[in-house]
Amino acid sequence: MDPALPETWPETQLETPLAAANPAIELIEEQLPPPDRAGLGSPSSVAAVCLCGVVAFLNLYVTQPLLPLFTRIFHAPKSVVGLTVSAATLGVAISAPILGSLAERLNRKRVIVTAILALSVPTLLAATSSGLHTLIAWRFLQGLLLPGIFAITITYIGEEWDHHAVPLVMSIYVSGTALGGFLGRITAGLVAERFNWRWSFVLIAVYLLLGAAMIGRWLPPQSRPMPLQGPRPAARLQLRSMLAHFRNPPLVATFAVGFGLLFTLVATFTYITYHLADPPFHLSTEALSYLFTIYLIGLVVTPAGGYLVTRVGMRLGIVCALGACFAGVLLTLSHALWIVVFAGLGLVCTGVFIAQATANSFLRLAAPAGTRASAAGLYICCYYLGGTAGGVLPSYPWEVGKWPACVALIASVLLATLLIALLCWKISPQQMTLSQRS
Repeated sequence: MDPALPETWPETQLETPLAAANPAIELIEEQLPPPDRAGLGSPSSVAAVCLCGVVAFLNLYVTQPLLPLFTRIFHAPKSVVGLTVSAATLGVAISAPILGSLAERLNRKRVIVTAILALSVPTLLAATSSGLHTLIAWRFLQGLLLPGIFAITITYIGEEWDHHAVPLVMSIYVSGTALGGFLGRITAGLVAERFNWRWSFVLIAVYLLLGAAMIGRWLPPQSRPMPLQGPRPAARLQLRSMLAHFRNPPLVATFAVGFGLLFTLVATFTYITYHLADPPFHLSTEALSYLFTIYLIGLVVTPAGGYLVTRVGMRLGIVCALGACFAGVLLTLSHALWIVVFAGLGLVCTGVFIAQATANSFLRLAAPAGTRASAAGLYICCYYLGGTAGGVLPSYPWEVGKWPACVALIASVLLATLLIALLCWKISPQQMTLSQRS
């Protein structure tokens, strides 16, 4: 989402659709004076922002194409191997709301570069893992460090660019996050197939160190004084304000929608690798890594879908987006590989991206002015908790009925998510008026 745009959002207006790739954009709510930097600035500064997105998401889902390989190497059940994905998302869910607050008074560029350098340590150590549980522990530590890059980068963009340029710069950043997620997965698959899975983590750590060097050189120093220099509210008051969100049914419904969306995306792209590694497809680790090129479709389709949602409204928009996900999941049951990948997975990732952009926009309407930052923090937590569950829970139906049973679970979660949105996404005229004025 775009933190620097005015908070005047009619019900059918979406925020930047590409923000679907990173809901932490909603964390930035400071009302700041106009920045000194007008326009896009130098190409190197924009490239540095894009690189921040790349390095932030190189690691998050890097083990997805390696899961069948890990199952064979470590002789472990899928529920345990899935923790190599879920541990990272759990770390993000825990630290994202906290790191944004702790880093509030620190130099943005310094935090970003330090977080990237720190992230390279557990990434290298993951390559030395003697067993699966050690690898899971390093993955959890990676997840804890990741918000130090993406949450602070989003703050930096909102503070350092003119509000007219923020949507474009933010889109470039989010394009970097999608590119990073793709590069991490395909690097892991190709290197593991041709050399060894441990070298995947070594190479990604090298990417991180190179990225830190380039960002340190290209990212302009912070040009504005940091906000919130006054005394901070007591922790008890902050907690009370956060808990008050659970008395807001539309907001709680939005948290549930976020949970369901990342559950769907992670469950689908995690367990489809097992399905396609089995007969009749027999895809190798390298071939499985190419599956994630379909993820890039979202960068093209999501802005167009977001534009359509601005015309039809958020409730109908979420129905169409979740309907696309539902159809896509069912299409993955096909025995034709091209239907599974292009129609099935393509619809799933596109539907999730559009639904995520819609949910982020509705969040601003449902959360009262002055509480949106804490509401966004809870939303991020629920979103990544959904990803954590999506990496583990489908392993149990898999044992009963393999991929068709996983499809049944994912479809059930999608239907529950749709029902929650239809029943609870209702904003009174008074709330709408207050949202438009705030």
